Amino acid sequence: MNRVGEKIKSLRIEQGMSAKQLGKKLGVSEGFINEVEQGRRVINEALIGRISKVLGKNINDITMAFEEQTYEEESQDSGAAKSLPSFDKQIPGQNNKRGNEEVKPLWGEAFGQVLKEVPVLKYNLSEKVGIVLMPLQSNKIEGYAQDKVFYLSIEDEDMSGFRIMPGDIALSHITGEVTNNTICLIEHNGERKLRQIKVLDSSKVLLLSNRGSLRTETLSIKDFKVIARLMRVQFNL
Repeated sequence: MNRVGEKIKSLRIEQGMSAKQLGKKLGVSEGFINEVEQGRRVINEALIGRISKVLGKNINDITMAFEEQTYEEESQDSGAAKSLPSFDKQIPGQNNKRGNEEVKPLWGEAFGQVLKEVPVLKYNLSEKVGIVLMPLQSNKIEGYAQDKVFYLSIEDEDMSGFRIMPGDIALSHITGEVTNNTICLIEHNGERKLRQIKVLDSSKVLLLSNRGSLRTETLSIKDFKVIARLMRVQFNL
């Protein structure tokens, strides 16, 4: 057990709280709490802040244990520089190396808890053309379930008048909900396209596109399907 686990366990017991109860308050499993307390799992600062609130005591100082543990491991490697590796080498899933050795599994586990590889997908949502690393908060991305979030690769100029151009990527989430004043990936007449949705009434909507000039189309809500909603566009300079 390391300093991190010892302190969390000590504070939890002082509060008369079981590992299962603490896990429930944090939205994690009892096994996760046990692994943290036994020193087998490293937690990030966001989770430390949440634990502090639940236990009613600031435990930010326990982040020092992470740095101390890393320093001890590096000290045992006589050929390694005694400094923390750069952030871009900590991405989970990459075969990162320091000299002839792989970076310690501790790092991959730590960053795996805070970063998620979000796919960049074409309109068919089955063809992946890249990935973007996004931070996780409470096991969610931008407040949505991880498996519902993706980047959409813009394929045409249907929304160029709204400054959404081919080659841009748009952070999106899966939804079937028709919402007023949103830009969505929709399916209509067997085609997938981007449209801005204006709700007219309970049964009709106005779909807007803009290739330099505004175009509108009135449809029944039953005549098309919302696939995903765009939240934010990232464009190339």
